[in-house]
Amino acid sequence: MAMAVPVQQRLSILIAAVWWGGITALSFLAVPVLFASLGSPAVVGPVAAKLFSLQCYAGLLLGLALLVTLRQGHERGSPPDAATLTTLGFVLFAMLLALLQEFGVAQNIVAARASGGNLRLWHGVGSAMVLGQWLCAGVVLWRLSGRLSR
Repeated sequence: MAMAVPVQQRLSILIAAVWWGGITALSFLAVPVLFASLGSPAVVGPVAAKLFSLQCYAGLLLGLALLVTLRQGHERGSPPDAATLTTLGFVLFAMLLALLQEFGVAQNIVAARASGGNLRLWHGVGSAMVLGQWLCAGVVLWRLSGRLSR
């Protein structure tokens, strides 16, 4: 007989899936299609920047929701186990990357575009941060879904 999966566990998996899926759809599908369809970086750049900004805020909100739901899955007063702490670490690291991307890298991209600075460098750093968030969200989803079999 199968045991019922707690609502908190289902909710945390759903949040992680939305987070990972959102990054996947936006970063690896929507933005590349925009650039391929519209062609002009001057036209697409500001739209892509707005989408990535929204993605950062969504990542922060979804990460916060994961922190809350994962913490609620434990009895009051008992510390989380090592597996949960590791998962929380991936959530926090992805949130840190989102903050750094939004409030550090994005401003450097705008400044580089305006001043003729090293735009290629800052786009590379921003892309690496998006990839890092995507990997962290994927690891969180993988780890949480793996708990279903326990």
